[in-house]
Amino acid sequence: MPANILFIFSDQHRHDVMGCAGHPLVQTPNLDAIAGRGVRFSNTWCQSPICQPSRASVITGRYAHELGVIHNTGGFDPEWPTVMKQLQRVGYETASIGKTHYHESYQAPQEGGEIDMREQIDFVRAFGWDYVLEEFDKYLHVHTRLKTPYTEHLREQGMLAAYRQQIKDVFRLTPTHWRGETGVLPQELDLTSFLADEATSWLKSRNKQQPFFLKLAFVQPHVPLIDDPDWAAYYADADIKVPDLKAAEIPNEVWGEYLSGLDKHSQAQTMNADFVRSGIRHYLGMVSLIDQKIGEVLATLKALGQLEDTWIVYCCDHGEMLGEHRLWAKMNFYRGSVQVPLIVSPPGGMDGTTIDSLTELTDVTATLADIGGAQAPDGCHGVSLLPALRGLPTGRDFLHSRIGNYAGIRDQQYRFTAQVKNETACELFDLVNDPGETRNLVNEAVHADTAEGMKALLLAHESEG
Repeated sequence: MPANILFIFSDQHRHDVMGCAGHPLVQTPNLDAIAGRGVRFSNTWCQSPICQPSRASVITGRYAHELGVIHNTGGFDPEWPTVMKQLQRVGYETASIGKTHYHESYQAPQEGGEIDMREQIDFVRAFGWDYVLEEFDKYLHVHTRLKTPYTEHLREQGMLAAYRQQIKDVFRLTPTHWRGETGVLPQELDLTSFLADEATSWLKSRNKQQPFFLKLAFVQPHVPLIDDPDWAAYYADADIKVPDLKAAEIPNEVWGEYLSGLDKHSQAQTMNADFVRSGIRHYLGMVSLIDQKIGEVLATLKALGQLEDTWIVYCCDHGEMLGEHRLWAKMNFYRGSVQVPLIVSPPGGMDGTTIDSLTELTDVTATLADIGGAQAPDGCHGVSLLPALRGLPTGRDFLHSRIGNYAGIRDQQYRFTAQVKNETACELFDLVNDPGETRNLVNEAVHADTAEGMKALLLAHESEG
């Protein structure tokens, strides 16, 4: 029987917030152990530094602009060829537990109406999932007429009202949006714990005669910056190094307008060192709980006698700025936003290694298909990374990402950004000599040829989609 696949997909996990990636404080022993038994790809880009386009890309292996999904505004088509459908065709039982974000049906209902997210299961299943348990980010849970499996779980535990009030207190784009807080829920009721428990239950109850492809999609460490009380206590006095809070320079009006929007979204006026330090502490707590729960899921697989027959793939949709360049969240092409963690570990493990060649999330699509012995979905641009696990050369000449009318591209040395509609060059960074991306070279005459070459490469790539 083919090997099982556990695909762990978190939301907004910054690429370097893992012990195995060199972070000096965060506790991620289970992710570190997975990396120690597999390959960590240290230069992986998402295809869009925002949720929905990135998720559309990873299930299809196609680019966001090619799919027409370049914002968080829906547009997912169940007719798309997906890697899940390909795995179903070769005999896999597929399950999605956690965040899919394939639709926009979670918007607040009309007065007097009600939305039960479980009514969307058939739509989500049409993308290639046999089993679906879906959740979204915590902000949606405040709508009193909206039901999800998690809100009903908290209602049964008598904790829904307290949870909703805390989310309201730091609600999206209110003056307290980025304030770090300790959760009012005990660890066992945290959304991360709930999803891991659901995954454990599914693994125990499923038909063992088929190989499984389980996507466990954690909603965190996406904001709000609220961690559970146990990990909050652990990091309460952590000596957090606050990044440089200097804002990015404005090279022209086009990019200046976009940076102004990022500045407002990040509420940069609130970002002093103590405020950012507190937010980072709670972010680390969310990451550590994810890691803890990954350990519990792996322990379940071991108890079931299936761990040694299971591939483990870990990545996420996009990163998190954590205050760098005076920014929170994502929606830009700095490393903190567009680069993502990626770990692939085979059944039985291997000597752990790190590969620095350029990879992207479309390659994850192709890799998942390859693991299952399936063809990649039609239109997939990804290249399987399995040869890298055998010590063979792998990697790309350049990487591409898109959000709205802006696109980023990078090669081994340079990272470039342009507004693709009017072809305005916005950013050029020398990643070798300026890894912190602090000096924008786009207007420097000595780098004009490099900028023009990168723009031509970017626009050619865009025109192919």
